Amino acid sequence: MRGQLYLPSAMEQVKGGNVRALGVTSPQRWPSVPDVPAIAETVPGFESVGFYGISAPKGTPPEVIEILNKAVGEALKDPKLVAKLAETGGIPKPMTPAEFGKLVANETEKWRKVVEFAGVSVD
Repeated sequence: MRGQLYLPSAMEQVKGGNVRALGVTSPQRWPSVPDVPAIAETVPGFESVGFYGISAPKGTPPEVIEILNKAVGEALKDPKLVAKLAETGGIPKPMTPAEFGKLVANETEKWRKVVEFAGVSVD
C-alpha cells in the first residue's frame, strides 16, 4: 500500500500487521508506535504533524478565554481522556492561549511557504 495514512485512523491497521508503517512525520518516534522510525531520522528537519485545538471568536473577552483554557487543561489531565487519546495516537499538549496562537501562526507560515514553493493557486 502506498500513500500517507493519518496515524489515528491507521493505528489499528499498523498494530494488527495489515499495514506496514515506513515512518511517522513527527520530529521523533511516536510513543504509540515506537518501532516505527521518524522520517526526520533519515531526512533531518522533516516534520509534518497535525493538531487539534479549541478557539474562540475574535473579541472574546480575555477572562472567558482563561476560563475555557483552564477547563480544557483540567480535562486533559483526566486519565480516561488521556488513555482514549493514546488509543488513537494522540498526545495531549496543554498550552496557554499565547502558546497556541504562536503554534497556529508558525504552522500557517510554514505551510504558506510550501504552497508558494509548489506554485499552488486557487482558481
